[in-house]
Amino acid sequence: MKMAAPTASKAASLGCNNKPTFPELDFRSGARVEELNKLIQEFTKHDQREYDDQRALEIHTAKDFIFSMLGMVQKLDQKLPVANEYLLLSGGVREGVVDLDLDELNIYARGTDYDMDFTLLVPALKLHDRNQPVTLDMRHSALCHSWLSLRLFDEGTISKWKDCCTIVDHINGATNYFFSPTKVADWFYDSISIVLSEIQKKPQRGMPKVEKVEKNGTIISIILGVGSSRMLYDIVPVVSFKGWPAVAQSWLMENHFWDGKITEEEVISGFYLVPACSYKGKKDNEWRLSFARSEVQLKKCISSSLMQAYQACKAIIIKLLSRPKAISPYHLRSMMLWACDRLPANYLAQEDYAAHFLLGLIDDLQHCLVNKMCPNYFIPQCNMLEHLSEETVMLQARKLSSVRSDPAEHLRTAIEHVKAANRPDDRLAKKLQQLVTENPGKSISVFINPDDVTRPHFRIDDKFF
Repeated sequence: MKMAAPTASKAASLGCNNKPTFPELDFRSGARVEELNKLIQEFTKHDQREYDDQRALEIHTAKDFIFSMLGMVQKLDQKLPVANEYLLLSGGVREGVVDLDLDELNIYARGTDYDMDFTLLVPALKLHDRNQPVTLDMRHSALCHSWLSLRLFDEGTISKWKDCCTIVDHINGATNYFFSPTKVADWFYDSISIVLSEIQKKPQRGMPKVEKVEKNGTIISIILGVGSSRMLYDIVPVVSFKGWPAVAQSWLMENHFWDGKITEEEVISGFYLVPACSYKGKKDNEWRLSFARSEVQLKKCISSSLMQAYQACKAIIIKLLSRPKAISPYHLRSMMLWACDRLPANYLAQEDYAAHFLLGLIDDLQHCLVNKMCPNYFIPQCNMLEHLSEETVMLQARKLSSVRSDPAEHLRTAIEHVKAANRPDDRLAKKLQQLVTENPGKSISVFINPDDVTRPHFRIDDKFF
């Protein structure tokens, strides 16, 4: 006798149609997406530690010291604008906050050399009051770069700055002064050194200790000791413009992820020339266009999960791709902005998609290397990888392939690095020794919070600090 086959509902009730549920996996590496998300969260927790009141005060003290120092630089020879507008960015130049070449920079490590890092753009010249568009002289330069003639400025400005220019004599007898990034950087370093020397002759109580002043290419790096913290300031002399350059005008015609979230006026409020030249450019004359002010605004429109993935990816590539320096974190930042334009906003807003975003950023980076193509976000016709050799890009792509094959392991390594950078070293012992030397015969106590051993508090007699 034949038995009837069970109906679909009966089969389901008997368990015949149950499919085993697998955790979500990354096809390439086999890593569990849930585990990658947890690792990214752990990295973020250690990478973005909240400031207590003491650290916030130290940050404020360091900033005041740097701004006061720049005020004294202005008074030296009146070269800098009296009413100046600095742009302070969280993260040093090595973190990719500005499009500058990293080859000439000394290697500083968080935890070893500094605890917090900042970039400060300081206008040496500014064109903010002109109604007509500024015409940049790009005839001698690669895309995204320009020479700057002082003919755009008044006679007083030319007189002040002509010793920081290269001079070109024309056939008709006219002389043209081109603002030189290397000469400006030399002047800036010398002026800062003079001012710091004067400040240190008359130290005041509570004043930051200048632990290091170095010229790295066209950047001046200052490390300040403030309390138990060390602050790195990368100070960059720039030329500041209001408005938008003609070479990036077509970018405004396209649709972008920030449309409707912030106004166009906020995005195009200004741009800079920073002291960096193209691969074949003339170092003494060539400046690079920078849209750092716009990027500050765009960052407001990027989801927290994508930013977490970006920070984790950046930590991995800084370690892995440091030699040769073909890829900088700024390239990764550009790829993230392109991804924001390419992908739906509601997809990028998913809070539990950080792992997908990390893997996507690695894939994007590998794609750019293999194709030797990374368009500048604001000037897409400018390929930022164009100058690299085939050998270099393939070497970097192979290194990145190892990350893509085991992202969890590379995340764990990044977590260990950031945890190590947050651990106190022998600075506590050195600080205590300094206090003993400076306060003979006084009672000194140290209080350490077991939940945060990096922030010791000291008591001398009855005073806490």
